[in-house]
Amino acid sequence: MSETNKVPEIKKQVVFDAPIEKVWKAVATSDGIAEWFMPNDFEPIEGHQFYIKSQFETSLCKVIKINPPKELTFSWGEFGWEVSFLLEAIEERTSFTLIHSGWGEPDETIPGQSRTYLTTRNIMNNGWDKLVDNGLRKVVEEE
Repeated sequence: MSETNKVPEIKKQVVFDAPIEKVWKAVATSDGIAEWFMPNDFEPIEGHQFYIKSQFETSLCKVIKINPPKELTFSWGEFGWEVSFLLEAIEERTSFTLIHSGWGEPDETIPGQSRTYLTTRNIMNNGWDKLVDNGLRKVVEEE
């Protein structure tokens, strides 16, 4: 599979009106992740395997990298997906970048699914918009 034929990563960049510590707590603790994303048994330890539970399925994940309060990367499910949360303090605000990578070829069907990687990526791209811009923003910008 050549890199040029792969489905492009999803990338979301936003600035939250919240300090980096508050955003980190929302994206790198089990309770925080459950509040805006999905129920889980996450622990902030490299190598820790955990589950996230969507309305459709429960997926095995693994913490690949954790560098508080700036980066969390984890594998998601069995399809080679990786999700990274990157944080940068900007005075009392936080720049937040989400990257969802590891997609296959556009016309390749996901194993055990009826959709292609490209279709799934586009559906998840819209989902990440709502999760980050609405869900996570509400959690970190609330008083």
